[in-house]
Amino acid sequence: MKVAFFPGCLVDMFYPEVGMAAVRVLERLGCDVELPDKQVCCGQPLFNSGFGKASAPIVKNAIDAYADYETIVSLSGSCAYALKEEAMRFVGDDAAYRRKLSALAPRIHEFTEFIVDVLGVVDVGARLDGTATYHRSCHLTRCLGIERQPLALLSAVEGLSLVEMRAADRCCGFGGTFSFKEPEISEQIVREKTLAALECGADFLVGADQCCLMNIKGCLDRMRERGETNSPLRVLHIAQILDMRKGA
Repeated sequence: MKVAFFPGCLVDMFYPEVGMAAVRVLERLGCDVELPDKQVCCGQPLFNSGFGKASAPIVKNAIDAYADYETIVSLSGSCAYALKEEAMRFVGDDAAYRRKLSALAPRIHEFTEFIVDVLGVVDVGARLDGTATYHRSCHLTRCLGIERQPLALLSAVEGLSLVEMRAADRCCGFGGTFSFKEPEISEQIVREKTLAALECGADFLVGADQCCLMNIKGCLDRMRERGETNSPLRVLHIAQILDMRKGA
């Protein structure tokens, strides 16, 4: 199956190792993965900041980049939600782009949803010894309703045990530009999330949205620098977990 990959800006620009892990997983599952040359951003950072008109060309570029593909796999729940549910408001009265987006939206799948619901796979052949706790990110869980798929994939990883942290579905405090506009509040929210992860004693904190993981790891690093914890807790994207192979 040919799929077009939508890594999301953070992965594309700052965490390429996460994108490469996801591509390896998809290729092992028989997918022919392509990254369109024109793909850049879904436009969400701009339109969430109130720049609706300025975001329109970016949204339209994303639509054009993926319009010719039957299956699009997004590594970010927020990017997938932005294109599937929010972008229509920002193409305005442009009938051609409204038609393109209406046709495109149902073909966009979040990474874990695609593996479990489209490919019908739960055990991807991964192995990792230890315990993991899963952060249920906001857009993925509440907006897209994707809850069981990441947990099903993690449960099938050989050697990995799951433990649920307190308030697993509570926001990490990133919230896109919220963390820039309200840094003091954001810091308190992410600190609560990080403490919850530390309390459950897991070896790995796993999530499916890199923006959340960046925020949580940043808090964890600051706590270590201040001597508040010496926990070896590792923060990993679920694609990195699924890329760890049996016998490797």
